[in-house]
Amino acid sequence: MPDIERPWFAHYDPDVPHGLTPAPRPMHSLLEEAARRWPGRAALVFQNWTLTYARLYRLSGILAANLRDQGLKRGERVAIMLPNTPQSVIAYWGVLRAGGTVVFTNPLYMETEIIHQFTDSGARFLILLDLLWPKIAPLRHRIPVEKFFVTGIADGLRFPLDLLYRLKCWREGKKGTVPADDPQVQGWATLLRGAAGYTCSKLIPEKDLALLQYTGGTTGLAKGCMITHAGLFANVSQCTAMLPGLSRGHQTFLGVLPFFHIYGLTVCLNLATAKGATQILFPRFVPADLLKAIQKHRPTAFPGAPSVYISLLQQKNIASFDLSSIKFCVSGSAPMPLEWFEQFTKATGARICEGYGLTEASPVTHINPLEGLAKHGSIGLPLPGTDAKIVDQDLGGPPLPPGKMGELVIRGPQVMAGYYNRPDETADVLRNGWLYTGDIAYMDEDGYFFIVDRKKDLIISAGYNIYPREIDEVLHQHPKIQEAVAVGVPCDARGEVVKAYVVPKAGESLTRAEVIAFCRQKLAGYKVPRHVEFRESLPKTMVGKVLRRALRAEEDERARACSPPPVQDDASAEG
Repeated sequence: MPDIERPWFAHYDPDVPHGLTPAPRPMHSLLEEAARRWPGRAALVFQNWTLTYARLYRLSGILAANLRDQGLKRGERVAIMLPNTPQSVIAYWGVLRAGGTVVFTNPLYMETEIIHQFTDSGARFLILLDLLWPKIAPLRHRIPVEKFFVTGIADGLRFPLDLLYRLKCWREGKKGTVPADDPQVQGWATLLRGAAGYTCSKLIPEKDLALLQYTGGTTGLAKGCMITHAGLFANVSQCTAMLPGLSRGHQTFLGVLPFFHIYGLTVCLNLATAKGATQILFPRFVPADLLKAIQKHRPTAFPGAPSVYISLLQQKNIASFDLSSIKFCVSGSAPMPLEWFEQFTKATGARICEGYGLTEASPVTHINPLEGLAKHGSIGLPLPGTDAKIVDQDLGGPPLPPGKMGELVIRGPQVMAGYYNRPDETADVLRNGWLYTGDIAYMDEDGYFFIVDRKKDLIISAGYNIYPREIDEVLHQHPKIQEAVAVGVPCDARGEVVKAYVVPKAGESLTRAEVIAFCRQKLAGYKVPRHVEFRESLPKTMVGKVLRRALRAEEDERARACSPPPVQDDASAEG
């Protein structure tokens, strides 16, 4: 197969290498190296507890040794159901050092999601928060988990906050009731017993799985992406190479993005560890708390998502906080509206580097240059060692020319090994060494890539292809709209028509007629929303990506109930 053109090399920052083939290494070697180079440096800061790299390495080794004593064998799965706390980080590195495979589980998951993920992965052990025990206890006999290790927020605090937190939970009745005499249910202290450490020496980075990371999926049940140590390590190496500024001095990261999401895991936890950075941990995103932390800790790196940056900017007292310490911002999961992009730059002096990734690629594949030309609306340039091209979305084949829309496909060392126990679905997305992303995109003459929409989100109305992201961008230009998203809904006459879900800005009055009239000025008639629904908020993932599929599922449910959505607009909007 002939090689592809790589026009993006011309726009890399000067210190970024054109090629990168990192030698495969176990992921936990990053922590080992950080502990060797910066033993006394703060690795984690959580409330009143600071953990140095030397202590983090020692505790993760003890946890690994205890997991082995509990019967864990190389390659077996350990689920971690925790927010961003010291225990989550210790558990992550400990499972890897034990030779196990991490299965991160969203603490917000409910019964169906929990049963599916634990059953599909075959997780033997589960490390979870005590507040989640009432959710897990009724499911114990429906999942394969053999042992449960329970921790609380107080286990990550020092005196006196640990006692005060326990007292607060007791008063509010929030502490989960965990059985004290059940041999299958043990406390966090069990995993930190003794002083002997352990690191599995038999791992083969190219074959052994570091993660079994479940995708949100656009339809159906979530699939487990098999991500090897080598793949995850390669992605950290690629991000480090693409962001050379992170190597200049000691960095402090804001750990706001959840580590149980692979975007937060790679661009916060793994990347920070690779650079010996200090991480300020947040178990949940509270804008007021984040502003205080920025003022106190003076962070330099702020990986986030548009919803996080926007929520911060909406705080009425933001002007009273000094945000100038922030130098590096990497944004993913969704496009950043230009208005908010400019406001954030003005407030901090930092430029947000927008990028792109997907769970199947560990996840980062593209990012805009940190110092060079950044094109707003673009996902940027492929990372060093990553190839990308646009192909016909139905036929695949050779790369399409610049400016031509098609499906984005990717190849590189960070691409997953496949979907766990799903050979047919693996064969559908991994073809001839390329990962077919399902995203419609185009590449410009300079090698910058632009996402148009998800292939599965495409709306087909009366034979016309409509990309909902184009409509989203128009809606976001309306001065009274805070958030908006377009979805295709069933229509007997046209197959589908466009429906807009709109969140008005606080204090603004907005009508459906205004929204439709605004869209008619900027869109072809067949793209103009036929239905408009106002909401106080939109459903989102933990990293702020709007769940278009959740809204579409609502419409499908209405259709199944033979109750079509009410006409709430001017039917002449088509034009």
